Amino acid sequence: MTFGYILSICTFASIYAILILGLNILTGYTKQVSLGHAAFFAIGAYAQALLVTKAGLTFWSALPLSIVLSMAIGIVMGLPSLRVSDDFLVLTTIGLNFIVMGITEYFDFFGGAMGIIGINVPSFMGHPLGTTGYFVVTLIFLMLAIYISYFFSKTWGRLAMEATGEDEQAAQALGINTALYKIYAFALSSAFTGLAGVLWAHSIGSLFPRNFSFEMSVLFLSMLVFGGLGTIRGAIFGAFFLYLLPECFRFIESYRMLVYGALLTVIVILQPNGMLGRGGLLDGCFFKLKKRGTETQGISKMG
Repeated sequence: MTFGYILSICTFASIYAILILGLNILTGYTKQVSLGHAAFFAIGAYAQALLVTKAGLTFWSALPLSIVLSMAIGIVMGLPSLRVSDDFLVLTTIGLNFIVMGITEYFDFFGGAMGIIGINVPSFMGHPLGTTGYFVVTLIFLMLAIYISYFFSKTWGRLAMEATGEDEQAAQALGINTALYKIYAFALSSAFTGLAGVLWAHSIGSLFPRNFSFEMSVLFLSMLVFGGLGTIRGAIFGAFFLYLLPECFRFIESYRMLVYGALLTVIVILQPNGMLGRGGLLDGCFFKLKKRGTETQGISKMG
């Protein structure tokens, strides 16, 4: 296993972590379960690929346009959440996943079944980014996503989303515009996911409809549930753990969906809040380490 290969794995894991942070806003906070997030992932990836390969834009100039487009479509797709909820919303997101797959597969403008190839590695100041450079760029975007998620978690918006997710009628009685925060959640989530799609497109260099199957949406939800719903640390842990698991144990790759399904079942039964969710198996260890670090800093200042 070469150093370049390890960096590539870490790059993909970081991209998935950005996506799961976005899914956490939608599903972790507002409890709007999405089994079609591969669609938003595809929208960001295909938008970037088309802008770069057909419109001739650079990575940096196409990036904000792809994110805005993903966010706009996320807002549109969030409208059904105002009329349906729970199981019906899940079915709506699944339908979106298949619609996006069908459009990219059967319309030549999107490359059809042959996909889009030749998506170049981005350049910075005229120099193409190698494996190390692109990993650094991805890591910077991950840090930015973590910062935005942390900042948002301290705002009224998160509290309003969680209140909406827990009991929508009670939230409305408190004066919370639940419709607005549902759309807000879809917009933020799709923006994060679109960014992940952009980074993924340039990392892999080619896009095919099968890359964004329903199986991918199940994987994304598995990562979030495994790590811990409603927590930033859980989203990051779940993304890295479940992505690196098949890489460390190659025999799992052929049985990936079986393994993820089994993990989901076990987690839902034994750890419904996830490994690093509130009250999760690793949550206590996390807070003990955090408390020990705080105490160490206090002793150092006293010294």
